[in-house]
Amino acid sequence: MESPDSVVGVGQSPKAIRSREGQLSPFEWYAEMRQESPVHYDEQRETWDVFRYEDVERVLKDHDTFTANRAFDPEKSSNDGDSDGDEDLPMLQTMISTDPPEQTRLRGFVDERFQPGAIREYQPRVEAVTEELLDDLEDEDAFDFVDEFAIPLPVIVIAELLGIPAERRDEFKAWSDALVARPDDDSEAELQRVQREQERAQREMGGYFATLLEERDGGNGDDLITLAANADELTRGEQVGFCILLLLAGNITTTNLLTNAIWSVEEAGVTDAIRTGAVDRQRAIEEVLRYRSPIQSLKRIAVEDVELNGRRIETGDVVTLWLGAANRDPDVFDAPEEFRPERHPNRHMAFGTGVHFCLGAHLARMEADVALGQLLERFDRLDADLSDLRPLSGLYGLESLPCDVRKNA
Repeated sequence: MESPDSVVGVGQSPKAIRSREGQLSPFEWYAEMRQESPVHYDEQRETWDVFRYEDVERVLKDHDTFTANRAFDPEKSSNDGDSDGDEDLPMLQTMISTDPPEQTRLRGFVDERFQPGAIREYQPRVEAVTEELLDDLEDEDAFDFVDEFAIPLPVIVIAELLGIPAERRDEFKAWSDALVARPDDDSEAELQRVQREQERAQREMGGYFATLLEERDGGNGDDLITLAANADELTRGEQVGFCILLLLAGNITTTNLLTNAIWSVEEAGVTDAIRTGAVDRQRAIEEVLRYRSPIQSLKRIAVEDVELNGRRIETGDVVTLWLGAANRDPDVFDAPEEFRPERHPNRHMAFGTGVHFCLGAHLARMEADVALGQLLERFDRLDADLSDLRPLSGLYGLESLPCDVRKNA
């Protein structure tokens, strides 16, 4: 999935959804804004908020007008995405924060490895990792789904693809959490604290990957770090940025997809129907992606004056695209506030659209399908405790999800 906005800078949530309840369920606010102010300027956050499907889709597909390059400077009218020459600790100018032709160059060398055919070849390994994790849990009567399953599975998978030791997953998670964290309040001290933590995490990750890339330069391994190290079209700084992006996007967003899947199917009471095959599992996963998208918003910057739904957006203005609101737009989805596990067609934008459509979409879908399938096959009872849910900071997911389980006889 595309990485969240806070990877490239500290950001604050809209005031209307900063409460615990608002973070868990921002959808009433989305509906209100879609109806009353679909393109709205928030003076405190200095951004245009965009809520309707049609408008979000237009912005995402028009990269000539709305750039993903967060370093865009309207004074220079430059959108080339070039680095500042600091090859040791680059800003995260990656495939998600640049536009074609730079974005094409940064993504092209690895694109083939994430196509459906390549992902199918890796599926047996994902099945084996899932089975190993469930073996460790099968004698338990209860466990925390987030900590003991949804976090380790994608971390192990992306670590193996990159070619790094999954045993360091606690460290990988700490780095990832720091990079997607949001301030708890508007104070300057809090903003600076989060910024320092993000800078520290990026510095440590940058140093870690720079060392590995140097070691594997000229190697013939099939891991993604070796592939990046030998990609002549990339600078070393761009290789480091690629590795950071993949580790981050490859684990934390998939963790939330898995968690949101259990949350949603348990809340809707369709867990057993998915287990028996009465409800199609893959369609249910697509509905989770629409109904509770792990990434609720993305940012773009206007590179020229433009009108969007009757509002004038000026060059250099930041635009926040609310994917979670677009995915519940009644002009596109029938009964959008209902979780319908067999919804079809399902034109959600959880993975974005256009040139920035998520590189890891096929991997995330496959992991979720394997995980949900094996989990429900292993346990004939899976009761999630939805009574005291606590939202994550930065992404749309849960800190924990206790589950009572019973193994299939």
